[in-house]
Amino acid sequence: MNTANIHSAAIETPVMIVGGGITGLSAALFLARAGIRPVLVERHPSTALQPQARAFNPRSMEIYRALGLEPEIRERTSILAALPEMFGAETLAGAERFRVDVLAQVRPPATLSPTDWAMIDQDELERVVRAHAEKSGADIRFGTELRSVETTADGVTALVRDLDTGADYPVHADYLVAADGNRAGIRTKLGIGADGPGELLYAANFLFDADLTALLRGRRFLLGYLDQPITGTALVPGREPGRWSLGIPFGPETGASLDDFTEQRCIDLARRAIGDPGLELTLVPPLPGSSKHVGATRIGGWVARQFRVGRIFFAGDAARVVPPTGSFGANSGIADAHNLAWKLAAVVKGQAGESLLDTYQDERRPVSVTTLDQAMQRLHGRHHGTGDTAAAIDDLTMILGYRYRSAAVVSETPDHNEPVEDPRHATGRPGLRAPHLWLRSAGTTLSTLDLCDGGFLLLTGPAGTAWTAAAENATTTLGLDVTVHQIGTDYTDPDNLFHTAFGITDTGATLVRPDGFVAWRTATLPQHPDSELLRTLTQVLARADQQALLPS
Repeated sequence: MNTANIHSAAIETPVMIVGGGITGLSAALFLARAGIRPVLVERHPSTALQPQARAFNPRSMEIYRALGLEPEIRERTSILAALPEMFGAETLAGAERFRVDVLAQVRPPATLSPTDWAMIDQDELERVVRAHAEKSGADIRFGTELRSVETTADGVTALVRDLDTGADYPVHADYLVAADGNRAGIRTKLGIGADGPGELLYAANFLFDADLTALLRGRRFLLGYLDQPITGTALVPGREPGRWSLGIPFGPETGASLDDFTEQRCIDLARRAIGDPGLELTLVPPLPGSSKHVGATRIGGWVARQFRVGRIFFAGDAARVVPPTGSFGANSGIADAHNLAWKLAAVVKGQAGESLLDTYQDERRPVSVTTLDQAMQRLHGRHHGTGDTAAAIDDLTMILGYRYRSAAVVSETPDHNEPVEDPRHATGRPGLRAPHLWLRSAGTTLSTLDLCDGGFLLLTGPAGTAWTAAAENATTTLGLDVTVHQIGTDYTDPDNLFHTAFGITDTGATLVRPDGFVAWRTATLPQHPDSELLRTLTQVLARADQQALLPS
């Protein structure tokens, strides 16, 4: 390690995050809200300048909603919120092979989720999340490049460089979250490979201004899949009226490279995609003042073989890459961060055993494998078929119904091995997202999921008074917050669905983890609720002192 330009004192932090995209920023927010002050480094000078992902699903919005971010996110809704359709055709001017109102297909009813898709550009969302993370105490350093990483007996030491001053300095962390994008620099250096189809294609992307009113024929679409100039060409409306983004696949099999996309060729290709050889259009650089008109996007599919190596964790595109079909990519990264953050916080605070961190891989990797498979099915359907109709798992089940199986979930007998469960028929089984129900208190309506704001949650029926003392005992013994709510007493259940949805009686209880997933439940009141809850929490938290904490 070259120490010539290094500050003498290292920065100390419980958790270091590498990568300032939506995954890294979300991890910083979730950790900061849990009382852990992370340090995030990102080599770019600011958050993203381009839209990137443009749709964030209801599960992501449930997470942000519980933290109070939803109103601000909704204020920044993009033009796509008013453009619900997706279609496939040879050209924009040609006959369609399919057209669907994609938002209607994937929009959850109010009985399934308290929120909806947010059609917000990723760069806008990143600015919101960054501001809240910093307000909550996260130390976020853009313009700071990771130079090297070394693992030590007690953590991870990284050498970083301030790109403004050129000064290097070390950061020592107990744990490191690698959210460094699809090139996965840290994972690659550690020799951790990935499984999946690999690189599928590259797409040349460029913006152009054109009046397409006549060829739109009244259509209001957020995405068009075209067969010209090559199958898989994608047409997307830009932020400004009359501006369009065109993505054209290329690669060795097409005999093209990015250098072939000259300004004139881009104009010719856009005219072929639109189906009007005389179309008047103007190419627009993606960034003001840029001389480049064309960029490239790598589209592929793979899942890392490991999501954890010692004290280093991979999240977002560093852990898995999926095709953009289904809008699973950025949303999966948010789910990674949400799953990992509460576990890191519990371990750092001494509330959980180190092996709790193993459950991050145990839970998120199988979900990632299923997600990749479903994204591939949708990719084929949109390019060659009739849209998403052939996908084996529908969107709402993929978004809200995936199942976790790990030591942080107390499974029931019989165990259910299916990777997903239809959330429209909620069972409340451990390993699934807690069911959404509308509750009322003091004239206010809220969701059961709104109660999942970062701590353990114990939900009981109106006759479950004994669970209050059990939660207080667990809070004192384990040094963590366990909030208990009696449904029917603290909150009313106007639709009378609580018992059926959660699978418990008036005296039973459901333990919901900080990430909103059911960890355990008991249908009725056990003989010793104090010891039962304590035993469950020590098991879920992988406490090595489990036996010592339990009454003899």
